[in-house]
Amino acid sequence: MITFWFAVLVLAWVLYFVLEGFDFGVGMLSFLGRDEHERGAALRTIGPFWDGNEVWLVAAVGVTFAAFPDWYAALMSALYLPMVAILLLLAIRGVALEFRGKHDSPSWRRRADLLLAVSSGGIVLLWGAVLGVLVDGLALGADGEVTGTGLGRSLGPLLSPAAGLGALAALLAAVLLGATFLALRTTGPVRRRARDVARHTGTAGAVTLLLIGIGTGSRLTLAAAAVVFAAGLLARRTREGLSFAAVAAAVAAAVVAVFTAHGDVVLRSTLDPAWSLTRESAAAGPEALRLITVAGVLILPGVLVYQAWSYWVFRRRVASERVAS
Repeated sequence: MITFWFAVLVLAWVLYFVLEGFDFGVGMLSFLGRDEHERGAALRTIGPFWDGNEVWLVAAVGVTFAAFPDWYAALMSALYLPMVAILLLLAIRGVALEFRGKHDSPSWRRRADLLLAVSSGGIVLLWGAVLGVLVDGLALGADGEVTGTGLGRSLGPLLSPAAGLGALAALLAAVLLGATFLALRTTGPVRRRARDVARHTGTAGAVTLLLIGIGTGSRLTLAAAAVVFAAGLLARRTREGLSFAAVAAAVAAAVVAVFTAHGDVVLRSTLDPAWSLTRESAAAGPEALRLITVAGVLILPGVLVYQAWSYWVFRRRVASERVAS
């Protein structure tokens, strides 16, 4: 039961980071539209999906809380400031998307686009740093509590090299996801510019991952570098579907790698390996796991089917070129 719910948890986080990843990327790349018509076309590609994609954040956090309460408690107590910042930026991003079209003023829409780009980029950087912290570990004591006081307890882990690398990798991944998604879902000038961004970002991302892989000796990182480079080439050759799929697969593999980096250990203690949290020690009791299994069987399939249906309904490209009347 513990293994099953750990797999569900990882799946929920994978879906969130892949689906919201291209949302965030499109938000940062809305400037690829040179005028209001083109920017509107870029944002319409995510209009039917962005709020539905956030369901997976609720699911991922809910599963972590219900199935692995000790893990949830340690993470939230140590990283409460970045988590609050992420929630605030998500709110700003939602307001920018919802209220952008409520006024015809060009300055109003430019401000909304700026808020959307800044909030999307901030969320991506913070999530990347948090994932880096998950790999690096926290200062867990023998009682399972994170040591330290004040701002240093919450902000200190974000200043580590692992957090910085995570933030950089997340930014490149989100831009590449957004660019390949725009190339897949638009026509005209936005599609052409998105392909160019995908090609350049794919090259930059591959070089970054290659250097990290050589430095750490990680074969998975080296494989990811090859996939990212291939995605950029596929986008250049107008194979947008394959390009987006390759980037999505690389992001999914990276998320799985983060959550399984230390085997059965879900949160490594930087003070003493013996104080690390494992799946067994962090999991809820058998009765609680059985209860949430019933809820999960009833709810999760419906969410998956509905979201797949919505992507099928809105599968057509959005025209970014102006059609002469």
